[in-house]
Amino acid sequence: MWWKVMLSLLLLVVVLVMAAAGIGSLRWKKRTDTLLDRLQAAQAVVPSQSYDPAILQDLPEPVQRYFRKVLEPGQPMISRVSVKHKGTFNMKEAGEQWKPFTSRQQVTVQRPGFVWNARIAVMPGLAAWVHDAYVAGEGVLKVALLGLITLVDMEPIPELARGELMRWCAEATWYPTALLPGPGLAWREVDAHTARADFAVDGLQVSLEFHFTPDGLIDTVRADDRERLLGGKVVKASWEGRFWNYARRGGMRVPLDGEVAWITADGRKPYWRGRIESLDYTFSR
Repeated sequence: MWWKVMLSLLLLVVVLVMAAAGIGSLRWKKRTDTLLDRLQAAQAVVPSQSYDPAILQDLPEPVQRYFRKVLEPGQPMISRVSVKHKGTFNMKEAGEQWKPFTSRQQVTVQRPGFVWNARIAVMPGLAAWVHDAYVAGEGVLKVALLGLITLVDMEPIPELARGELMRWCAEATWYPTALLPGPGLAWREVDAHTARADFAVDGLQVSLEFHFTPDGLIDTVRADDRERLLGGKVVKASWEGRFWNYARRGGMRVPLDGEVAWITADGRKPYWRGRIESLDYTFSR
């Protein structure tokens, strides 16, 4: 009967999708492991030291208030952090099509780097797998359905690296000892609640504006010239990250919720909304 034929075809499709998912999972894991191996190989040793408030004396006042708020004297320096997120991601360049995601992210402080490994549920049973990374001075952006069918695979061009480095800098609110002054990082005061951080890393130079709440916490990080993939081309655009819901993790105060948006002529266009599920720190020794 016809329904038996249809049922057989449906079962065949299910089997094929499951087989593709299995193959894709193995291939994606191999790519992920390769990225993580590169991240670890590029990591430098963080000197065994702890936070001393005396280092703050020449910093802009809003930056001093921030560190006094989020760090305790003697806080060990962060070497590495493992992050788990969950949230929603907007899949449309124009308009809105929010889809749930889960992700794991590995971050190194010296040498700066990260690997974001995400699953975005496009529809029931079908996920887009994403690698967004900054590793050994190179940017990585790859998207594949079920880890198998490539949708995006950016060449490691300098513009991509610069944009990914900006992401690392903005997300340092999760690993705040990385924002302490040192080689490659200088702070400049803008006003009583705003300061600009200039980063020089891997031959790249990026600058971001940090805004602080009246009680001293970072609530917004903004760049006016972050690279964006738009219509298949890389263009410069204004970009903003917002952070809130601070809590103590690893002896520090860090935000657990955030939203990231492009700033367009039509206003803010959020594309990432997420919450920290866990933070696992490795400190210098």
